[in-house]
Amino acid sequence: MNNVRETTDSNFLGVIRIILGVMFVMTGFMKLFIPAFTEAWLGQLTQAGIPFLTLNFFFVPIVEIVLGLLLVKGFFVRFLIFIIFPIMFVAIYVHFAVDDLALFPLQPKTPIIPFLVLIMAGLLLRGGGGSWSADLRLTKRNENT
Repeated sequence: MNNVRETTDSNFLGVIRIILGVMFVMTGFMKLFIPAFTEAWLGQLTQAGIPFLTLNFFFVPIVEIVLGLLLVKGFFVRFLIFIIFPIMFVAIYVHFAVDDLALFPLQPKTPIIPFLVLIMAGLLLRGGGGSWSADLRLTKRNENT
């Protein structure tokens, strides 16, 4: 991996990247702007004993939105994956630490979604951003020079 932005022209990876990006944008948006999800997010942080409650309450959803937008566009996908991994490991911890099922709207108590996100992120780490990504345009331009 000489260039962190190097990628292949893979439709499969492109679709995975876009799905992952949309998921992060939606999740961050819901945590900040939809009251039921905002309350659940605050409850999860509180019950899991996450430090710096106020900072994490606002910072994590904003990071998720920015991360999602960059993933959809395909900028520095491999670098973004290294931000996704710690977020998902904390999400898995929260799933196991919180006992109140009401704090997990739209998902099961078992951390299925964080594990799926880790699998998709692993695929992108290995193959890059795939088709329709800014990284692919740069890769093609570097091959032509």
